[in-house]
Amino acid sequence: QVQLVESGGGLVQAGGSLRLSCAASGRIFSINAMDWYRQAPGKQRELVASITGGGSTNYVDSVKGRFTISGDNAKNTVYLQMNSLKPEDTAVYYCNADIRSETSPHRYYWGQGTQVTVSS
Repeated sequence: QVQLVESGGGLVQAGGSLRLSCAASGRIFSINAMDWYRQAPGKQRELVASITGGGSTNYVDSVKGRFTISGDNAKNTVYLQMNSLKPEDTAVYYCNADIRSETSPHRYYWGQGTQVTVSS
């Protein structure tokens, strides 16, 4: 099994910054990709940013130029640096990991979520 532990959420004023972390532990052979999703009240969960094991990144248009996803392969950890935050970034942020184990090339795991609230 694999566990994902997220941290770094909180309350911040518009224009401020937060850094989210997601650490994966357990039976990990390698990490194919790790993603950050978010879900605001009454809205569907959306993919915010992703990073592959090789370091390729992608972002949803609404966060390009403001958010940066990065990874530390040695620590099996992914980060989301969020700058110039806006009230519309308010949501629960979830980490998702695509993990390769000894027995399966792809298994997907979710973190518990961390609340990000941006006040105007």
